[in-house]
Amino acid sequence: MYIPSMDKIEIIGNGPLKGEIIISGAKNSALKLMAASILTDEVLHLTNMPYLKDVTSMVALLSDMGVKVSLDGAAGPKGNTGRAMAFDASTLSKTEASYEMVKTMRASAIVLGPLLAKYGHARVSLPGGCAIDERPLNIHLSELEKIGVHIEIEEGYITATAPNGLKGTEVDMIVPRLNVSSVGATETLLMAATLAEGTTTLINAAIEPEIVDLCECLTKMGADIKGIGTRTIEVTGVDKLNGCSHNIIEDRIEAGTYAVAPIIAGGEVELIGASSKHLKSFLDILKQTGAEITDTDRGFIVKRDPDTELKAIDFTTEVHPGIPTDLQAQLMALMTISKGTAQVNETIFNNRFMHVPELNRMGANIEILDAHTVTVNGVESLKGCPVMATDLRASASLVLAGLVAKGHTTVNRVYHLDRGYERIEEKLSGVGAKIRRVK
Repeated sequence: MYIPSMDKIEIIGNGPLKGEIIISGAKNSALKLMAASILTDEVLHLTNMPYLKDVTSMVALLSDMGVKVSLDGAAGPKGNTGRAMAFDASTLSKTEASYEMVKTMRASAIVLGPLLAKYGHARVSLPGGCAIDERPLNIHLSELEKIGVHIEIEEGYITATAPNGLKGTEVDMIVPRLNVSSVGATETLLMAATLAEGTTTLINAAIEPEIVDLCECLTKMGADIKGIGTRTIEVTGVDKLNGCSHNIIEDRIEAGTYAVAPIIAGGEVELIGASSKHLKSFLDILKQTGAEITDTDRGFIVKRDPDTELKAIDFTTEVHPGIPTDLQAQLMALMTISKGTAQVNETIFNNRFMHVPELNRMGANIEILDAHTVTVNGVESLKGCPVMATDLRASASLVLAGLVAKGHTTVNRVYHLDRGYERIEEKLSGVGAKIRRVK
């Protein structure tokens, strides 16, 4: 039985940061690429693998299904600091993802596409607490039905079969109630279509860098994909896929989070392995607040003189290439100490302001206007106090606030952080932050 870590993070606000932080491989890319190993009987080698709770959960899930997972001695590209792992799905023994395996990670549907493409059937547990009509998972299922999948949901499981095989067709990836492209459904359909009969055309496909990374890996495996990086992707099914070696892209959300650190606390930090082109809209907002951002041959440098006054800037979250919803909380933390008032519009998810009460406990002045809008009135300083993490990105915003708050900040329930940030306390202490993990 999985018992979440009861560790805490303690922070003392202590002024300017200086140094460099190495950015890990992208969690949101790694999980999909691990699932893609199911599509082939040959070995898939992945380098720059981040060491995170979600990744270890995915390893456990694949291993339970019979996939051989091992640390790989193959060297990654020069400067690569992530782990190298090998996935051999030729020994896959069952096409079921049990509740015990998926309850700690909501991305259970990630294996549906590959299992249906390779074996024509799958039984996957719904994640704990997931109401199918309230979660975007129903988009994955409805789109799979369009390419010949029969879906039944009973006793907490999705049973999916393709009695006549998967058939290519045109599929619109827009989520009707949100009017945005579904990232997860795009990834699911991409993997399913690689071995389908005929051509599957994804209209209004999501174009996040992680989707491009998945397409490039699938292409190396022998998939026939056209329109990579565009809103219209054509996948023509092939008879089989082969193994390959692929280096996972950098985690742009981790990079964006650490980019805020030397701005909120002052200082200068180089983010090694980060790509500014994957964060253009977000970095444009940071520059408007008063930060200096400079590309280097290793990544980019973020700098703010502690005496430079921060300016409050309105912003709205959007699908890529807009400001990511996964960086909304971190950017809001920055606005709490910026001069003026900022309006924050969250257009992707409902109920994504759970960090607001905790930031207000630290002395911030944030008012929730409705489910999608808040106003942040900048204050002169924040005060350290005990706060509670409610989700992954909210956790990161509280850590960032702690870097500039006066006194001690204790962030509780940091198991959320461990799902998406590798050794966050080590990386921040390496640039001068007074931060430690308390077991």
